[in-house]
Amino acid sequence: MPASGAVTRSTLSRQIADALRDEVLAGRLGAGREFTVKQIAEQYGVSATPVREALVDLCAQGLLDSDQHRGFRVHQYSVDDYRRMVEARMLVVDGIFRRRATALPCPPQGPEPGVGVALVSVRRRGEAAARAARAGDLDVLIGYDIRYWHELGRLVAANDHLADFLHRLRVQAWVFSVPHLRSERDLLGWLWSGHVDLVDAVTRGDADAALAVVRAYNAHSLEWADRLEDPERRGGA
Repeated sequence: MPASGAVTRSTLSRQIADALRDEVLAGRLGAGREFTVKQIAEQYGVSATPVREALVDLCAQGLLDSDQHRGFRVHQYSVDDYRRMVEARMLVVDGIFRRRATALPCPPQGPEPGVGVALVSVRRRGEAAARAARAGDLDVLIGYDIRYWHELGRLVAANDHLADFLHRLRVQAWVFSVPHLRSERDLLGWLWSGHVDLVDAVTRGDADAALAVVRAYNAHSLEWADRLEDPERRGGA
């Protein structure tokens, strides 16, 4: 059994990692921003050890880069990086739905009680995410969208490794997207709000309908990436 000090340090490290990840997701720690372990430790009033552990964890998630001489830096994703994220999730999700006829956790006669309870939670998050998307509220949307996809991914994939991989892609895609979306003149036109349609298809056990929703969403994301590379079509400052 680990010592209480180790448990406390591990918990503190996770809290710092979560707080910094939220700062990066919100765009308050922008791409290329540099900082040291000492600066973060002073900011949170803690020792260097849990901070270092948190920063190393964020590096493993692809959100930070480590420089032996200069400390840490928020990773800067390119449009090509974002496009590859979308293409990767397309391949994985397509494979999940196609690997067997019973890829979805819900048979045509309806979900099992435990799955049904989980889907109610996913649907509530989806409804909140869709409302935020239609209102253009990025700060609310990000949190609900990430939790929605993570929970739904675990249900549909029935494989924690695949679900965690998709979750990592989701976080990275948001890190790239937020600064661009905040400068969009047509923000509402580019925020996806099909969360409820997807969870409804999963609840019905309709893999084809669910796959169609996801494919349309990914096509929408790739169209936005193309638009970012065309100065004549971009909005914002």
